[in-house]
This record gives sequence, structure tokens and C-alpha cells, in this order.
Amino acid sequence: MTVEGILPVWKPAGFTSHDVVAKVRLIVGMKRVGHTGTLDPQVTGVLPLCLGRATRMVEFIQDLPKEYEAELRIGVSTDTEDATGTVLEEVAEVKLTETQVRSALQSFVGEIEQVPPMYSAVKVDGKRLYELAREGKEVERKARKVKIYKIEVLEMDLAAQHPVIRFRALCSKGTYIRTLCVDIGRALGYPATMASLIRTSTGNIRKEQCYTFEQIEQMKADGTLEQRMIPMDQAIAHLPSVSLTEQESVSAQQGKHVRLDSARIEQVKDNPTPLYRAYAPDARFLGLYEWHSKNRVLVPAKVFL
Repeated sequence: MTVEGILPVWKPAGFTSHDVVAKVRLIVGMKRVGHTGTLDPQVTGVLPLCLGRATRMVEFIQDLPKEYEAELRIGVSTDTEDATGTVLEEVAEVKLTETQVRSALQSFVGEIEQVPPMYSAVKVDGKRLYELAREGKEVERKARKVKIYKIEVLEMDLAAQHPVIRFRALCSKGTYIRTLCVDIGRALGYPATMASLIRTSTGNIRKEQCYTFEQIEQMKADGTLEQRMIPMDQAIAHLPSVSLTEQESVSAQQGKHVRLDSARIEQVKDNPTPLYRAYAPDARFLGLYEWHSKNRVLVPAKVFL
């Protein structure tokens, strides 16, 4: 049987996301493996991998909100915006109150603009920013809109020479926590850098569900790997669902448009053609379909035969 589904991996420090994919390919003995969102090498945490046909779900899982736990150090800045870089600025003394810190963090909740760091994979004129940065070049970057859904302070040490603030943030795809740390420091009037970062969730996939390389190797050896994976439709459970009749299911799997009564479709606000998870009468997942309310038809987007 071909293995397919979502394998939630706990990425260790020192591995790129591509390294994790390569490692898992070797363990499970298959090439069709894709990751759902890049993590910097020094960052640990949740990295869901899509195996087999589930690789067709990568784009939908990538777009889900991510949750992080970060450690922010106030009073020092680096060229990479994290602890791996060269120190650019350092102040001898930092004076902050808990009220100032909490107020500054909450000011970033909502839609904000971020300028991508030079040490990032963003492309400018066909070249990665980190490649330009390694050449000693700095180029103008356009600000991008991202969304911070929630920020929660976990711990503070304001008595240290360079105060440390640990916080949890739930944010949209494309958010740079490194840059958020620098911007928080700027709002407080000091240079700042991200000391450490852990991704604690991607969508509804949390750290408690993740497996280490050693656990994956053991599951592969004892034949329990597939049953421990997350079914692909569960990984996109945030999308509404629709149940089809047997005849409708046949048409849907043939790539045909399926006409439905609007009453059978859960209405989604502010989205004229939302995606729906479609299921056969036996609860079998058929794929993703777009609902076109004007013509009252489901149009195939990702069909799973």
C-alpha cells in the first residue's frame, strides 16, 4: 500500500526544511514528500510533511496561521535579526517597565507591514536576499502586509543588562518573527534581536502531535507509520465540507461539475467561491471543490480518485 497523509515532524535545530524532507524520504523510502513552510536552520518546531497524494495539499496547509514561541533580547541588534548574526549595535543599559513591554507587544496585534530581512529567501530581481546579503549587499525591499492574530507574554526578565522577553504569537503566513522582534524593540526605543524561536503549531497541527526522526524510523520499522499519520482531509479541517450522493460522487470524481441545491452548502462569508471538502456517502474523502453560488455548482479543484 502506498503511504499517504500528513506526517507532523518535530524539526530539530541544524536542519533546513529541505534537509528534513531528504531525511524522511530516506526513512520512508519514497520520493513524493513535500514540506509545508520553511523554517530557518536554527529554529525548531512543527513542520508538517505531505506524503504521497497529500503533496497536493501543501499549498492549503502552507496558508494556515502559524504559532510561535519566541525569545526577544532588548539592547542588542545583529545583521541577521537573530542570535546567529554579527552584532551591529549594543547598548550598556536598558530601562523598561512591564507595562511598557506589554503595551508595545499588543500594539502589533492586527494587520501590520513588515520589511523582509536581508537574510531571507525572498527574491529580488531573481536572486534570494540572503545570497545578496552574503555578498555584502543590501537592497531596497518592499513592505509586506501580514497579520498578528494574538500575542501573549510568557515570561520577562527586565532586570538583566539586556532584558529578555518570551512571548507567544499567532500570525499569518509570511510573518517574520525575527523582524517582529526588531520592530518591537524599535517601538520600545532600543535595538533588539530574536534570541530563539520555536514553531508550536501550523493550523490545527500542534507540537504534541509531532514525531522525531527516531520515532519515525521506529514506526516505519514496526509497520505503524501510516496509521499514525494525519489523514489529508483532517489537516484542512478548517475548510467547510459537503456530503454528496453516490451519483454525485461519481460525477465529482470524473471531474464534472456537480449541481447542488444551495441549502446543502454551508455559506461562507466574504468568499464568493470557497473551497469545500467533498465526501461520498461512505465518508470517503473525494477532494476539494469550489462552490460557484451563481450557477449553484461544485467545480473540481483537487480530485482524489
